[in-house]
Formats: sequence, structure tokens, C-alpha cells
Amino acid sequence: MRGLRSLNVGLLLAFFSTAFGLYFPPHVEQLPTITAQTSGSLIVLPYDENFLFKCEAKGNPRPTYRWTKDGMDFDPHKDSRLIIEESSGTFLIPNTKEKTKYQGKYRCYASNKLGTAISEESEFIVPTLPMIPVICCAVCQMGLFLGGLDACPLRCPVAHVNLTLLSVLFSDLRHIEQNERVSMGLNGNLYFSNTLVSDSRDDYCCFASFFRIRTIVQKPRLVLRVKPSMWQESQDIKIFQKPSILVPSSHSTTYIKKGEELELECIAEGLPTPAVEWIKMLENLPTHTQIKNYGKLLTISNVTDQDEGKYMCKAKNDLGEAEHHFQVVVEEPPSWQEEPVKSQLAEIGSDIHIKCSARGKPQPTITWKRNGQPLDDFPSTNYKVLDDRIIILRAEQRDTAVYQCEASNRHGTLLVNANVLVMNHPPLILTRSYLEYATMLGKSVIMDCRVFSSPPATINWRREDPEGSLDGERYSLLKNGSLQIHKVEMGDMGQYKCLANNSEGTMSLTTELFIKDSTRIVEPPQDMKVKRGSMVELECQVECDPTLRRELEILWMKDGMNILSNFSEGYFTDDGILQIVNVSHSDQGNYTCVVRTSLDQDTASAYITVLDVPDPPVQLTLSELKDRSVRLQWVAASDHNSPITEFIIQYEENHWEPEKWKEIIRVAGSQFSAPLTLYGHINYQFRVIAVNAIGRSHPSMPSKRYKTPPCAPDRNPENIKIEGHLPHQMDISWEPLLPVEHNGPGLEYKLSYRLLGVEDSWKEQMMKRHSFVVRDTQTFVPYEVKIQAFNSHGWAPEPRVVTGYSGEDLPLAAPEDVSVEVLNSTLLRVSWSPVPQTALRGHLGGYTVHWWQTQSLLNSKRIPSEKQSLTIPGNRSHTMVPGLKPFSEYSLTVNIFNRRGNGPSSSSISFTTPQGVPEQPPILRATNLQKDSITLVWAPPHETNGFLTGYLLQYQTVNETLGELKSVNISAPDTTQWVLRDLQDDNWYKFYLSACTQVGCGSAISEEGGTVSEALSSKQLVASQEWFVAIMCAVALLTLLVLIGCFVLKNKVGKYAVKEKEETLADPEAQVMGEESPCEYSDNDEKPLKRHHRMFTDIKEDDSSEDSSTMSEDDGSEFDEDGSFIGEYSGFKRRVSTEVNRHPVTS
Repeated sequence: MRGLRSLNVGLLLAFFSTAFGLYFPPHVEQLPTITAQTSGSLIVLPYDENFLFKCEAKGNPRPTYRWTKDGMDFDPHKDSRLIIEESSGTFLIPNTKEKTKYQGKYRCYASNKLGTAISEESEFIVPTLPMIPVICCAVCQMGLFLGGLDACPLRCPVAHVNLTLLSVLFSDLRHIEQNERVSMGLNGNLYFSNTLVSDSRDDYCCFASFFRIRTIVQKPRLVLRVKPSMWQESQDIKIFQKPSILVPSSHSTTYIKKGEELELECIAEGLPTPAVEWIKMLENLPTHTQIKNYGKLLTISNVTDQDEGKYMCKAKNDLGEAEHHFQVVVEEPPSWQEEPVKSQLAEIGSDIHIKCSARGKPQPTITWKRNGQPLDDFPSTNYKVLDDRIIILRAEQRDTAVYQCEASNRHGTLLVNANVLVMNHPPLILTRSYLEYATMLGKSVIMDCRVFSSPPATINWRREDPEGSLDGERYSLLKNGSLQIHKVEMGDMGQYKCLANNSEGTMSLTTELFIKDSTRIVEPPQDMKVKRGSMVELECQVECDPTLRRELEILWMKDGMNILSNFSEGYFTDDGILQIVNVSHSDQGNYTCVVRTSLDQDTASAYITVLDVPDPPVQLTLSELKDRSVRLQWVAASDHNSPITEFIIQYEENHWEPEKWKEIIRVAGSQFSAPLTLYGHINYQFRVIAVNAIGRSHPSMPSKRYKTPPCAPDRNPENIKIEGHLPHQMDISWEPLLPVEHNGPGLEYKLSYRLLGVEDSWKEQMMKRHSFVVRDTQTFVPYEVKIQAFNSHGWAPEPRVVTGYSGEDLPLAAPEDVSVEVLNSTLLRVSWSPVPQTALRGHLGGYTVHWWQTQSLLNSKRIPSEKQSLTIPGNRSHTMVPGLKPFSEYSLTVNIFNRRGNGPSSSSISFTTPQGVPEQPPILRATNLQKDSITLVWAPPHETNGFLTGYLLQYQTVNETLGELKSVNISAPDTTQWVLRDLQDDNWYKFYLSACTQVGCGSAISEEGGTVSEALSSKQLVASQEWFVAIMCAVALLTLLVLIGCFVLKNKVGKYAVKEKEETLADPEAQVMGEESPCEYSDNDEKPLKRHHRMFTDIKEDDSSEDSSTMSEDDGSEFDEDGSFIGEYSGFKRRVSTEVNRHPVTS
């Protein structure tokens, strides 16, 4: 790297330049520098309490202060009326009566042993109350030959520094009307381009307003007399005058400061009144030119160099013209072309250049001072004074001073103090040693090494730990001595040393650099569209170096502004999540997550779009106004980021239903007008609702009202109903017209009716209601009916004719030729001959089939009649009757019905149903599980649907796979248990049991059970015996406790219903009804098979069971010789879930 290890840093010309400011260590002596001062003019205003002359400076040693007034020494401490600030040179002049004696120009001097700095000159002005000379009157006469009235000014001479407004009024404070003939000049005079007799008044007044001193000065009233000459009066003629220029009186040059407002005034006299126009010679008038005061005043604000030149005003009337030329010169006050260096530190023996280059118009004059005194007062052989600079050759310590440069022209003065300190000093490193720097991988870092020295020090940087070279493009030594490393790598971490040395000495410092992981956003916020009023969350997940986690800061910005400091309401932040509650339109915008540490930062942005219903449409207008139509137009408002899909147009009328809005039409969201068809005699107003995906807008403001003229009705009533509620009358009703459909006043309906095919003429009725009853009609005969609307403006179109029937009566005949065909044990086909239309006497409703069971063929018992019915709508002559009970006797009838009611029933016919297959047995249990046998017990089906012939028992092994299905036919119908022998030990079986009649076998119930191994069988026998003994002991103990309890209770109460208790305990049906769960099954042959044993609930004995060979005769229950508990069911409810055997069942 070029010059990195040995670089003479230009500290004096770069780092210690005015751009950075010359920094001196506290122990180094410093020249005084003015830090605060009063400049410009200080004008005394009556409402000011006091007037401040500020002068503050810094330096080492601390500066002392002195003042001059008008070039003479002025000591504020010697005047007790002044207020002194002891810590500086500042003093205050109080607003007292003696303040006039302090008028003058002041300058402050701040000095220490090294030199003197001076302030800008400021002037203290005490204005006096302005005076206006007294002019009592003015007399203007008509010219001898002009025929008109001469121009005649009323003068208002005022000269004052604070004059801001001049006004010429009448004495009653009415403004004088100014126009092309009469106008007030910039000098306050009132000019008449020509005078009239009516201008004669004695109450002209001039007012001068001084805003800054809050004063208005009024001139005494002026009297103006306009007297025509005697010759003009005698001849009664008008004299005209050619234009001439009144103001300005002579050609002149106008000097104006750049940036101020240029005002050129041109007032002319003449009759007729001259018109004034302005021209800039050789070019057009500037674009920002304004012509005021009826063409008499040209103004240009913020004048620039381009506005300089020659201007001309031209006054013209019918007799000629007059011209005046203005030479405008734009000047400017002094400004620095190159501002002097305010502080310089130079080594002894060097050459010092102090440059002071200023520009302005006229060109500023440069004056040099040293310590506030003219430079000529300090004769020296080592000074060279050129036009805009001083050169001090071979500077010595005695050349240390404050040098003043003053640039001035007639528009102002510039002053600068240039401190020059000549000294030698060894290097002093201003940066603290052992600073730790940290940066991110790939970033740049600057390690400071600021040095104060004279002559300039040589700066060297080197790696300390680990040692290494600083050569390469990535390393740069800055002008202030700092080391910059570009694109930092992990190898750059370690210690660095900065060494500074000059002819006076050497100094060094050590710093250390650490490399950190970058801070980055790993889950940035996402763009979102949300509804107004909802809640939204933006997430910003961050990763950063663990050592920077404590200082990590997450900020949220909205449209570039910090949310927490500008939009705190409704926003909540927590660990990288921004939550916005109750989202409003103002929440729409760009949200930026800013994550930052002291070393770096990362940002990510997302845009939130707020969706809402549209704003109401605006600017509703009506066009194309016709009797029965109008076109409504509107302008769509904001759709709030969801396109408008349609517009709903509603209307309101103020006669029938005031303030009730109804929809009239809908149009697409791309339309902004709609033709509307209207009713007559309605006073309409309209409104529009915009619709988007979010919802409906509020309704727009209503349109202007539009009233349509009356006319005849457009249509006739609809939905005419002709009904016969009674046999000899006909009820006619219809849907009336809506009120808005009346189209005019006096709405009525004309009802016309006649017998169909019998009568030619119509019977008519006029009415206002919408129903009518025709009486004394024949039963169920056809009529033609029509209804026509009418109002005071005419009839509706010819109505259509509707056919209907008069009142109905009950049918007179029953269906004949009723026959039945038994299709199976539960299904029957019924047929009959239709009833003639003449016997129907009304609209055919259909037929009803009634049937009831009279006897069960199984036991020849008569059954109480419980009729069932089936309704067949329409004109049909047959139907199917399902749900019959097998092996039963039934009776059946058929009747017809109409709207009036049912006709007579047909003659009853009887039929029988054949036998069917039995129901599924209600329960099946596998008990007494042995090594090679299992006992199955069951209950017979509740409904055998015929004579029971026996049972079909099938079984198969269901271990890992299904085994061969085996069958056993049980021919004894009374059998309720079966022992399956010769089974394989330690196997699991599934059993299927079906009950059978002569017709076949019914659905099967299934159960599972398994045989046991030989070892387990012997243990089971012993366990069974032990279990039986334990049960018996428990029963005996329980009986004893019950008896003791009964005895105690009987002694207390005197009576105990033992018999009732025993009957309750012995009721087998009551016990069975509470045992639902053992009777529920849901077995599936295809589900995974597992070996398990089940405990079975007692099976109670059925009173109707024929099987008593294997059952106990006792009402109680007991175990048989196989150890199984046997019982039968009585009144068993059909609440069991059965499984139908999927295998073929053979009888």
C-alpha cells in the first residue's frame, strides 16, 4: 500500500481546516475567537424592555473585553444605567428616556496575551417622531388653452426610516377612489392626471403609518380648489392636452440591491387621461414583472442580474404620447468568494498565507487589520500584502495574532477574524488508547488516530497481535491519521498500533478490532390486504451476533416515520411483531421493519392495503326526462382498494310510502348511468349504493325529485284464484296492483264472469276490493273470469280470460271392482275401477287404501282392529301395499276423495298372507368353554312369521385366518341350547344361528368363543367350584343382613311389605328390561380376530317358551350340569344390533 507505513499527514491543511475546526488540547494556548455577537442595526421600539449588545469569546488565556462607540473607547462599566454581564462582554441598554444618548455604532474587542478579535459593527438607532410640513391649501386652475383641468398634485412629504405605508384619505377616513386619472405616488403625493370641478374639496388628509414603532402620523386637512378660467366659462368649450410625464421629473439611474423589489413609477398628465405602457429596451419584460396602480407602477420582486437594463414607460392619449427612460443597475453586497481560513497552526520558520477573496457590485474594498488595528501600524519586513491576501515569510512566534479581513462596498461589509498561531509542539494523540472497534464481516471500519502537533507529524500503522502487513488495496490511511479497512475479513481481527512522530517527539496508541456476525432479517413482513376494523400483525424475525443481542433495537416505520413517536395510538409492538388494532384507512401504507445495532442494520418493508366498502356515489343528476322514464347519472367515489362490482339504484316516493326506499334496478360496476322506467303519478327521488367484495356503501345523497304525470294503468291484476269453499258458491280473489302501479287516482277493478260454453254475455261488477263471491251457482261447473284495472285516466289493456270451477261437494260413489294380489308374505297389489267424473263432484284428489289385520294364523287369535292407510294422489287405479305381517288375515277397502273431502268406502274384502322366514334370534351366548366343547344357549325369535321348524347352526375357526364353515341342523323347534363337541383345543370360533320355518331360515345372529388348553381346563374346574362356594356364602350372609334389617324396620314402623319386595326381586321382565348392553352386537366377519372370553348376563325364562326339558321350572335361575346359566326372555325389546351371516344358509 502506497505510503501507508510512512505518511506525512497534512493535519494543518486538512483535519485542522475550517471544515472540521481547529482543535487545541486544553493546555495549549489559544487566540481569542468571537462566539456570539450583535450585528446589524438595532432599532429602538417603544415596546422593547431593553436592548442587547452581545459579545462572547473563547480563548486560552480567557479573553478580556472592551468596546468602542463611533470609533472612540466606550466602557460600559462606567455607566451605572447599563446592565453588565460579568462573564462576557455583553451589556444591555434599558429603554429609558436617556436612551437617545446611546445612539451610535458599537464594536467589541476580545483580547488575551496572544491577540485580539473584533466583532462586526452594530448601530443603535433611536427613531424620532416624524414630522409632516404643514400645507394649508392648493389651487389648481384650468389651463388657458387646454380646455380641461390641469394636473395638480397634493403633496405629503415624509422621510423616515420606518415608513411602511402612506395613505391619502378624506377626513372622515374614507379612502379616495384611485383610478387611471387619480393615483397616489410612492412618495405619498396624490396626483390628478387632469382635474375636474368635482375634485374641489376641503377634507383631503394624508396618513403615514409606522408599523415598527406603532405610530400613525396625520397631516392637517388640505383644501383643493379647481377654478376654470374666465375664458373657459364664457366660451363653454373643452380644451384637450397632450400627455406629459409628471413622475419622475427627469431621467435617472436606479441602483437596486440584488434580491430586493424593484419599483419603477410613471405618472402622466393629459386630457383625455393617458394610458401608460411599459417596455424593456431590446428585450421582453421579465416573466415575474407585475404592473400595478392602473399601469403606473412596474414591480419586479427578488431582482436578479438578468433584470438589469433600460426600461421605458410610454403615456399615450389621442393627442400624442410622452416617454420616460429608466436605467436599472442591479448591485449586490459583498460575499465571500473564498472565505479565509479562520484558524491556522504554523510551525516556526514556515510561510503563512491568509487569503481573503470577496465579490460584489461594486467590487468590495479589502482592508486588513491585526488585533483590531490597521496593518500599517505594524511595520515589519516579513509581511507581503497583495490584493486579496497576506503572506507572512519565515513566521516567528511574535507573528501569532488575530488578523482581520474586512470587505465592503456601499451595500454592506463583511468581517472575518483569522487566528494564526505560530508554535512548535511534539505529537499529542487525541484519540484514547486501547479502544475496541467492532464491525461486520464484509463491511468497512475506521480506527481513529487524531494527532495534534507542530510541525505536522508522520503517522505509521502496524499490526501488533497477530503481526502482519497492512499492504494492499483494502487498507487506506485517511488525512486525519485514521486507518480504514475495506471489506473486513476474519483475519483482520486483532490489535493495531498507531505511531506519530515529528521533530519535537513521538507518541503511539493501541486499538483492537473485533469481527461480529451481521444483523439480518430472516422472516420479513409480508404485503397484506386487510379489512377496515380488523386486526393485523406484521412479523419481523431477526438474527444477530449473540454479543449484540442486548443492544439490538427493532423499530417500525410507516411511510418513513417512526410509528411509536408519531402514530402511537392503535399500534403495539412486541419482540419483532407489530400489531395494528381496529385498522382504519389511515393505516394504509408502507411499513418498514428496521433492526439495528451499534454496528449495522437491516430493513424489510411490506405494504398494507386497507379494504373497505366503497364510499357513496356522488353528483347524482337526472337527464333525458320523459313521462315514464328518466336517466340517472352519478360519479363513483373511492372503492377503497376493492373494485366496485355493481350499483344498486333505489327510489322513494312521498305519497304511498314516504321515506321507504325500494330497489328499482342493479347495474354493473363499470356503468355510471342507468335508464329508469317509471310509474305514472309518482313523485320520485333516487339514490345509489355501490357494492364491492367487502360489502355495500352507505347510500348516496338523494337526487332531485321528479314527478311523472298520471296515466291509465299499465297492467291488470294477476294470480287470479277461483275457489269453491261451499257447494253453491264461487270465491274469486286476485293480487291487487301495487300502490305505485295505480298510475293515477281513482283505481277500481271490473270483474267479468260467465258459464263456460253456456252463456255468451258477461256479468260485470265494479269494485275497489280484490275479492268477490258469486252465490247460487251449480256444484262444480266451469266459469270464465277476467279482471280489468281502471283509474280516472282510463282502462288498462284488455285482460286475459281465466277458467275456474264453482264450489265442490263430497264424492257420491265408491271405487268398484276392488281386487287384491298377494305378492309375498309382506307385499300386496291392490287395483280398482275409477269413479265416474259425474260422481266425483270436484277436483280429483286421489284414492285412499285402508287395511287392518283381523287374525294371526299362527294361533287363530282375533286381533283388535288397527287400521292403516295409504294415499295415492291423482287418477290411478292400482298401488302396492307394503309392510304386511306374514301368516295373517287382513281386510281392505278403497275410497276416492276431492278437495271437499272423502267419498264412501268400497265393500270390504279379506285376504291372507303366507308364512315367512323368522326374525333373528334375539340373543346367542357361548358358555361352558371346555378343552373340546362349547355350549351355546339362545332365545327363540319374537316373531316366527310361521310355524318354527328348527334352527341352523354354523361355525368356523377365526384365528389368524377363517376356517371351513360347518353346519348343524337342529330340527327340534323348542331347543334353546346346543353343545358343540369334538372341537380343537385352544382355538377361537365364530358361531352363526338362524331360526327356520317351512319357507326358509331367517337372518343369523353371531357370537364368538374359544376352547381352552388342557392345563387351563383343570384349573378352571377347581376355580368354578371355589367360585360357587364363595357365591353361596355371600348369598347366605346377604340374606342374614336383610332379615336383621327387616326386623329392625318392623319394630320401628310396625309393618314391612315383604311380599311386595319379593315380587319385585322375582320379576324376570323387570330385570331383563334393564340389561341392554349384553344384547347389543356389532360383529364383523372381516375385522381382526382376537382371543377373548366374555362374561354373560343371566337369561331369564320366557313364559311362552315351549322348551322346558333343559330348563328349571323355578322362577329363579340356576346353573346346569355344564356350569352355564340358562334363561329365556319375556317381552324382549327390539334394541339389539344383529349381524347377518354372510355365508350361505341351508335348511
